Amino acid sequence: MTFTLSHRGGSGPPLLCVHGFVDTWRTWELVLPALEERHDVLAPTLPGHAGGPAPAGSLDEVVDALEAAMDEAGFTTAHVVGNSLGGYLALRLAVRGRARSVVALAPAGGWADGDPLLRETHVPHFTTLQQQSQAAAPHIDAIVRTAAGRRRATELITSHYEHIPAELIAHQILGVAACDAVGSMLDAALRDGWPLDAERIACPVRIVWGTDDRILPWPSAAARYLADLPTADWVELDGVGHCPQLDVPLDTAQLVLGLTAV
Repeated sequence: MTFTLSHRGGSGPPLLCVHGFVDTWRTWELVLPALEERHDVLAPTLPGHAGGPAPAGSLDEVVDALEAAMDEAGFTTAHVVGNSLGGYLALRLAVRGRARSVVALAPAGGWADGDPLLRETHVPHFTTLQQQSQAAAPHIDAIVRTAAGRRRATELITSHYEHIPAELIAHQILGVAACDAVGSMLDAALRDGWPLDAERIACPVRIVWGTDDRILPWPSAAARYLADLPTADWVELDGVGHCPQLDVPLDTAQLVLGLTAV
């Protein structure tokens, strides 16, 4: 399977789509048709992820890489939508003044100080997930051929999976297997934390969280953002998992477009 550096399409005001940890730009595939009707969309693959640039040594360097991608695309500023790690990075771009608006879907880094979520849950989760994906890779066609296999492959990130193409599910599994950033990014997050100068965010922010999120549980994983982003527009999606762009793509596209149109 071929992994690519980025996707660009559509016309209109610039919109940057930032995927989550161990994912690729193709996580946005189901929402791209709607977004590209109104926006010039750039969806890059993050450093160290399948198809992306070489791994970065810190989250600061990942934000730098996103700014470089924006510069290359001619985006001085852009509307930004991000999921999980991508949601946190979208907020970091807003701190740097590069975002016209931010829609953060279950953004990482929102747990309260002292919460063991990262060290005790995420580190072993992503390490094991990559090992499982690498073991599954030789059997990928058989796994996605059945509904049971597709459900098993998506159960941690979505509540609704039947509409997700088998080929996209296969791509995601292989992308996790090929991600070179697992060790370095987890080490960087443990070392540096998740800094965010929230008071410097001047653009509109919408934060979207699914009540069935199994990776960043609602509302405990949002505690910091609930306190630090009091003017944000909060949207709770009942029965939706960690990746709304895959779980409920039409609803997600409407939530993004509803803010970018303001």
